[in-house]
Amino acid sequence: MKTIHEIQLNESASQTKTITEHDVALFAEVTNDYNPAHFDEEYASGTIFQKRICHGMLVGSLFSKIFGMDLPGKGTIYISQTLRFRRPVFLGDTIKAVVTVKELDLEKNRVRFDCVAYNEEEEAVVIGEAVLMPPKEVK
Repeated sequence: MKTIHEIQLNESASQTKTITEHDVALFAEVTNDYNPAHFDEEYASGTIFQKRICHGMLVGSLFSKIFGMDLPGKGTIYISQTLRFRRPVFLGDTIKAVVTVKELDLEKNRVRFDCVAYNEEEEAVVIGEAVLMPPKEVK
């Protein structure tokens, strides 16, 4: 866990996750999003992606773990998040979610991050920005 005074510009943290059938099923259970693009191979074969895709928000949610557990860590409050979905993520893809400190506002206790998720070909699949309020003190 880090306070705003311990965080450095351009500091980054990441996590890597292979998207499984089980992940997609759990995400659908939580969100009630059973879009056939995620579950029906025959339906998905008729889409522009030609096979089943992962929920975009599942990939976007990978940033949350980094913020809440790693950088800044425990006690961090999520203020905002933007996301742009650049490429599809397929079941079995290994995604690396990376967050990088872009701006520090000491007066307001806010940190702005660039957020990018890459597939195994190192292509950006999701990009965005997040604003967080790190903990005021280390406990």
